[in-house]
Amino acid sequence: MSQYYTSTDHFVLIPALMLALFGCAVLLFDFLIFPHPKQRKWLIVFLIIGEIFTGAGLWRQQSFLSSYGLNELTAFNGTLTIDGFALFFNWLFVLLSVLVAIVSYRYLEIENEHHGEYYGLILLAQCGMFFMATGTDLITLFLGLELTALSFYVMVGFLRTQKRSNEAAMKYLLLGAFSSGLLVYGFSLFYGLSGSTKIVDVADALAAREPGDPLVVLAMAAVAVGVLFKVSAAPFHMWAPDAYEGAPTTITAFLATGSKAASFAFLMRIFLGPLESARPTWEPLLIGAAVLSLFIGNIAAVTQTNVKRLLAYSSISHAGYILLGLIAGNETGLIGVAVYVAVYAFMTLGAFLVLVALRRRDLIGEDIEDLAGLMESSPGYAVLMLIFMLSLAGIPPTAGFIGKYYILLALIQTGHYTLAVIAAVFVAVAIYYYFRIVRAMFVSERKETAPLASTFGIKVALAVSGVLTLGIGIYPDPFLRMAGFSLIR
Repeated sequence: MSQYYTSTDHFVLIPALMLALFGCAVLLFDFLIFPHPKQRKWLIVFLIIGEIFTGAGLWRQQSFLSSYGLNELTAFNGTLTIDGFALFFNWLFVLLSVLVAIVSYRYLEIENEHHGEYYGLILLAQCGMFFMATGTDLITLFLGLELTALSFYVMVGFLRTQKRSNEAAMKYLLLGAFSSGLLVYGFSLFYGLSGSTKIVDVADALAAREPGDPLVVLAMAAVAVGVLFKVSAAPFHMWAPDAYEGAPTTITAFLATGSKAASFAFLMRIFLGPLESARPTWEPLLIGAAVLSLFIGNIAAVTQTNVKRLLAYSSISHAGYILLGLIAGNETGLIGVAVYVAVYAFMTLGAFLVLVALRRRDLIGEDIEDLAGLMESSPGYAVLMLIFMLSLAGIPPTAGFIGKYYILLALIQTGHYTLAVIAAVFVAVAIYYYFRIVRAMFVSERKETAPLASTFGIKVALAVSGVLTLGIGIYPDPFLRMAGFSLIR
């Protein structure tokens, strides 16, 4: 029996086991132990305990690598790998999941929705993210991707009584199934070319093929389309605005941060693994997707009046910036990708959490005009939203500036001067629509007199997001060292 499930396998799998077990246990506890509405708050405590066990597993893995001077630890015959890359992203997933969970209690109370299924799906989605970041086998990566996607299909349509939530979930499901089909078709071609599903074997097989091999190009195109859909890069972005608008705002925050970070981890595992040898073929595809994402995302965001749709289109443009770091491909660019993914998660999460605070029973709080006069009524929230908008626009001394700086620097170092100019131009466009929100908060007259939510969970989550967004921009060195540790070697 030990040859099939070794102690090393168990050691590597501990964080995923904790997430899966606690995710299932939350569902049972909600039904059997905490049926009374006043006991629902204990489900959050149980989720946090699960995250603590998950974090303990990650800490043990990180300490093991450091103690023995190892770059990686593989399990299940090379299908899972714990390295700096996997640890960096999994710590990010833990933090994002906890922050989303602690602000969700009040939101679910307003919407009168079930708590147990909600928290269970968060943990199961995070379990899928674990495999997306640690998987070094095509089957493992795909299973992680689908576990995450299926959880989000349900969470996007969680507001069952709202038509727009149901419509968003249906669109997300149908388009997601189509992209998954293309992705698995590309994976099947990789298997046919290499006779193996392990990334290292696929990489060796592709490296041995002639440049421009039609079968390699077809496989690459199918995989690229499937992955670009998951990161909501143009022209495969159609699902993002509707899903972001229709989903519960807390889930929109998780979808825009956790799911996107996991999808980019997945993308980097593929494009820096088996497809690295075929860079001359796939680089033009990513350049086209990056430029199109910058153009469509920024231009469409200019006309939006709904903040969730505006942030959805801006997320498309941010996907373009992250792709540019991958296109540059040097150490600066890859560090820039890791930095950008993480800082994007914090600043976007913070922006959506302010919208969560705006939500009342008689006010959805999603339009720009709902933010009018926020500086007068709730100056703390207004200042935090200002920090997040400045960071999203890439203005110093915020974390967003550090991310964009490293991406532009990498493009210049690798001679992609035209792409650097295009990226810089669209920064100016982004400043315009982000400052529409700032103008509403600081200049427009106050329209809503009801106080904003000030629950402990929202305060903690906003404080963490704000401190990280501003702190990384002011003192980025520790975070840059973490990003450097995360490089795939």
